[in-house]
Amino acid sequence: MDEAKPLFAQIAEQVEDSIINGTLPEMSRAPSTNELSSFYSINPATAAKGVNQLVAKGVLEKRRGIGMFVKEGARTLLINEYKSTFSDKFIAPLLSEASRLGLNRDEVIALIADHSRELGTSRRLGPTTAKG
Repeated sequence: MDEAKPLFAQIAEQVEDSIINGTLPEMSRAPSTNELSSFYSINPATAAKGVNQLVAKGVLEKRRGIGMFVKEGARTLLINEYKSTFSDKFIAPLLSEASRLGLNRDEVIALIADHSRELGTSRRLGPTTAKG
């Protein structure tokens, strides 16, 4: 756990990550606040705050007497949200650091392509040649 971020927000992010990576599929039962509080050894009210954040966001839904479930479309909703913040969280700092190091655009693209090949992700990322 990250001490700089509130626990409830970290719980919400963990559930979101599980939805995005498919370990918690849409329409499946989500962990209860008691399960989350037991797993993370936190107060149930803290876990509930994280879960309620996801309910408000439209990712989870409460089914009376049954529990909490991942809503249909939750994965797409989360992926679109993460895509919209991707540039600010990752691209801007990358370009800032590249500029600080004196790297030009082509060098940055080459580094990304090389690293992508090493990780085996170039197929998912599409062509590694830049258009210009």
